[in-house]
Amino acid sequence: MTKTMLPFIRSDLAQFTAYKPHPSSDTADVATQFDRLDTNESPYDLPPELKEKLAWTYQQVIETNRYPDGGHETLKDVIAEYVNQSAALSSSLFTAANISVGNGSDELIRSLLVATCLGGEGSILVANPTFSMYGILAQTLGIPVVAVGRNETNFEIDISAAQSALEQTQNPPIRVVFVVHPNSPTANSLTEAELAWLRSLPEHILVVIDEAYFEFSEITLVGELAQRPNWVILRTFSKAFRLASLRIGYCVAHPEAIAILEKVRLPYNLPSFSIAAALVGLQNRTLLLESIPQTLSERAKLIEILSQQSELQITPSAANFIYLRLKPNGFNSQEAALKTFHQKLRTLGTLVRYISGGLRITVGTIEENARTVNRVKAALSNLSS
Repeated sequence: MTKTMLPFIRSDLAQFTAYKPHPSSDTADVATQFDRLDTNESPYDLPPELKEKLAWTYQQVIETNRYPDGGHETLKDVIAEYVNQSAALSSSLFTAANISVGNGSDELIRSLLVATCLGGEGSILVANPTFSMYGILAQTLGIPVVAVGRNETNFEIDISAAQSALEQTQNPPIRVVFVVHPNSPTANSLTEAELAWLRSLPEHILVVIDEAYFEFSEITLVGELAQRPNWVILRTFSKAFRLASLRIGYCVAHPEAIAILEKVRLPYNLPSFSIAAALVGLQNRTLLLESIPQTLSERAKLIEILSQQSELQITPSAANFIYLRLKPNGFNSQEAALKTFHQKLRTLGTLVRYISGGLRITVGTIEENARTVNRVKAALSNLSS
């Protein structure tokens, strides 16, 4: 363990590595050099008319010397209406009392951890590979992380191992189970077996279901929340709503759970401009979400074409990205070959995410996807030559 020069810092932090955004986030000239398909963002910026509307709001409505709306009541009302509408639910099922808003989903994850496990009261369960921030945020708070594996073929959670972990983990016991629906980086939705297991969990365990890619999967579990007060559903404006730069997330849960989250939430946690952008996005959701059918069509084309490459193994996707691996035969070192493959794609001009023994590739524009296909073929040819 590296000894810190700052004796007042927690000793365990020396073991952690800070989360580092992918290089595309901090490379100044990346916009003109690379297809950025590494962070699951929408490839489409906001339409000019919505940017103009937000510019007018910033100039004429927002007072930068005033704190933002700390209660988010107007935004919560509109989010609740969207949640009801998008799941074909009764308009009165969810209200502002069921919604909490965060500076990205990351803040909501952190608030959930603070509310459940802090002070040695609990640990969390994750099934790797999955979204890394659950474990990262837990560790920074001194909360133990219990990890189980997944089926290597279809990436279904090892339910037997997960149940054993719940029964055997003590001091502290598991308080929270995190799942993504569909999962990142592997793009698979929860199966009926996984859902049955989640439904069987006792009420003293919080189940957090991250629906960051709901608009692409078009499958949601919000309809079950009324019967499951120990479930929380996370969503974001960073993907389908094209607002990644403004960091807006929200969760849907039982009003009592929301009231607790409001207690631990930082005051004025969402800037006025982010609130305005979320409202504009929701009010114009028909316009923003009309790109989704094209994304799904392009996803299908990518999977169909790349599946014809004998070296590749591609899993079905319910998200706005695909996950591919190299087949085990034909390479002396699978990991070395994959790293070479990843670097070759970057050299050719396509940024993708190397993660958990595979490559996660965001579905981009039609032009980007055509280049992706050509560059993948070229990179594979380089591997075998």
